[in-house]
Amino acid sequence: MSPAVNSVFIGIGSNLSDPRAQVRSAFAAIEGDPDLELLSRSSLYSNPPMGPIRQADYINAVVAVSTSIDNHALLERLQGIELTHGRARTVEKWGPRTLDLDILLRGDVSIDTDALTIPHPGLLLRAFVIVPLAQIAPNLILPNGITAAEMAGRLASDRLVCLSDE
Repeated sequence: MSPAVNSVFIGIGSNLSDPRAQVRSAFAAIEGDPDLELLSRSSLYSNPPMGPIRQADYINAVVAVSTSIDNHALLERLQGIELTHGRARTVEKWGPRTLDLDILLRGDVSIDTDALTIPHPGLLLRAFVIVPLAQIAPNLILPNGITAAEMAGRLASDRLVCLSDE
């Protein structure tokens, strides 16, 4: 099924405890949630970490889901999935993690609270988010007014490697 314009797009990332398995397990957890309908998922991508902390490369992907739960309930649900995957929340920005689930976009929703920002503030800056997003929703119009496919072309990086169609 092709993701609808009002789908929720979720970024998935891991660089600890078998990152490929963590991302695949996140796919399964999302798909198994009765309030989330998995519409589409990208391939897995490998990329170097952001920030100054020395750490292993990340495995990233993006999924599209349909849900009727509100934004804060969705955030809580995703944080619960992170916790079941051993996520430890620290104040360290851009540190290593077993699983990171970020709400990237939800239709034309715009939220900026202490707990949640939609669209995700780093969305338009990160090839490891935009390229997999463009894979599953190339014609999606981003907050900057261009398509995900066009933005992916602008951010394409040889440091981002598509691993599979898993």
